Amino acid sequence: MSLGIVEPPREADVIAMEAQSFGVPLGFGGPYCGIIATREKFVRQMPGRLVGQTVDKQGKRGFVLTLATREQHIRREKATSNICTNQALVALMVNIFMTVYGKVGLKELARQNLAKTAYAAAQFAKHGKVLFAGAPQFNEFVLQTSEDPYAINSRLLGHKMVGGLPLKKFYPELGNAALWCCTELTTRSAIDTAVGLVAESERSVRSPKEEDVEELAR
Repeated sequence: MSLGIVEPPREADVIAMEAQSFGVPLGFGGPYCGIIATREKFVRQMPGRLVGQTVDKQGKRGFVLTLATREQHIRREKATSNICTNQALVALMVNIFMTVYGKVGLKELARQNLAKTAYAAAQFAKHGKVLFAGAPQFNEFVLQTSEDPYAINSRLLGHKMVGGLPLKKFYPELGNAALWCCTELTTRSAIDTAVGLVAESERSVRSPKEEDVEELAR
């Protein structure tokens, strides 16, 4: 969940947030809540579209239509509000989730995320290298392994488990690093199974020279 204040025109208070953490599971990339809230008297003054600025692969300046209302495709000349898009189903899911959990439950949910992530990171660190260990974290951590994360994930799928997100595409300087995540739904047995598979992969990629050194050390 991310929560930020968007600088509004004049005196309007606008809050943008994402509630995926509150019982809205992702399916093929969505849905996201995309909630924007403001005072009732400013609803009709909110922009009909939000355009984000970015840079493409060639480094050229580009723009992305971040938010567009259905209204714009119906009567563009009068599209001045974004109150026409119906996300009632997603809002209902979030409402039920937060009602069931309550204030105490949400705190416990956060503790579960923190505890399981700490346990997983400690176990994985025995067989790989946890990067940025000193940085603040909630339920994610970066693990660097000797074997390519894609190969590890392929074996994990055989156990009906989704492995970490390989980061080489985004951060090639990190090598065989992957972003792992634990939530309140992650079980200890699942963590132990994943750690065991990573441990096997680490043993399989050791060079014969390393094994000879260990044999001599015995």
